[in-house]
Amino acid sequence: MTGKHSIFEEVGEARPKAVPQGGGIDAGRRGARRGIRIWLMLLFALVVGMIAVGGLTRLTDSGLSITEWKPVTGALPPMSEAVWQEEFDKYRAIPQYELLNKGMSLAEFKAIYWWEWGHRQLGRVIGLVWALGFFGFLLARQIPRGWAGRLLGLGALGGAQGAIGWWMVSSGLGEGMVAVASYRLAVHLGLAFVILGLIAWYVMALGREERELMQARRARETRLLGLSTGLMHFAFLQILLGALVAGIDAGRSYTDWPLMAGGIVPPDMMALSPWWRNLFENPGTVQFIHRLSGYLLLAFAVAVWLRGRRSAHVVTRGAFNAVLAVLLVQVALGIMTVLYVAPWHLAIAHQFVAVVLWVAILRARFLSHYPRATSIRGGLA
Repeated sequence: MTGKHSIFEEVGEARPKAVPQGGGIDAGRRGARRGIRIWLMLLFALVVGMIAVGGLTRLTDSGLSITEWKPVTGALPPMSEAVWQEEFDKYRAIPQYELLNKGMSLAEFKAIYWWEWGHRQLGRVIGLVWALGFFGFLLARQIPRGWAGRLLGLGALGGAQGAIGWWMVSSGLGEGMVAVASYRLAVHLGLAFVILGLIAWYVMALGREERELMQARRARETRLLGLSTGLMHFAFLQILLGALVAGIDAGRSYTDWPLMAGGIVPPDMMALSPWWRNLFENPGTVQFIHRLSGYLLLAFAVAVWLRGRRSAHVVTRGAFNAVLAVLLVQVALGIMTVLYVAPWHLAIAHQFVAVVLWVAILRARFLSHYPRATSIRGGLA
């Protein structure tokens, strides 16, 4: 439809072309999506490092070397021999020293102290990186519309993780305890994976424009989304069970496979009373449940993969192929960890691949929810 003409307009005079306007979805503030993604990726790498350092801290029995929680002043390590001796005296007052490490030298104490101090220090670094990024983007008004609450929530979860970390450590300082309570370790590790999952999801979401996500959601594969959601929950449960195994060193109790002590089930599965203590404190029971859950997870993952292969979107099919491949590697690592009596390098590799598997499942779920359209030639549309 033509617009109004000026009576002074020259015949044939070129008029500027109208510039197409964007849709209402992107009319609001877009923010620094790319910058925020980079910041979140840095946070993700730091949290993965935190999980690895936490695992090594547990494997070296270093987690109880610092017997107090000092969120601010604890950032500084002992600066003199006198302070070192004070810290050593505090450690010698807890059951772990009396029952496991009696006679330990100050030099040996320093070795385990540095592991725990480094673990806590890395947590402080993560908090600082989050705060600098969040408040920097907030003050610059570069946070996309609707994202401030989500990014603030990450910081709140990080703060809760620090408090839960001390709640976990404090359980190992009580009478008769030589390690932290396994169920508290499971809560601590579980929250770390929740934080990782949220960061990964946010990175994927910020990698595409809002209008593209809304268009993609119309093509979501509802059945596949439901199955991948179930797989995500099942994998999270297996991660928690793995933490229970690690918390009581159950992986070193039965080192044969596929049997346990020559049988399908280990002996004395219900030796502790009341019965529910066996679910957390009996090494044979805990490892058996972890193994059984692993078999069921693999079977369910194969069923989800078979459904994923029928996806109409090539990128989604590739994502489910990746999930199955990583899960097979994880199963093999789990078996090797048992057969070789859980050496630290295999234990850490098993934990790291759990992170890779977690992200792979989340990516497959994201693509089920927001499929990527492909052209006839197979490229991204």
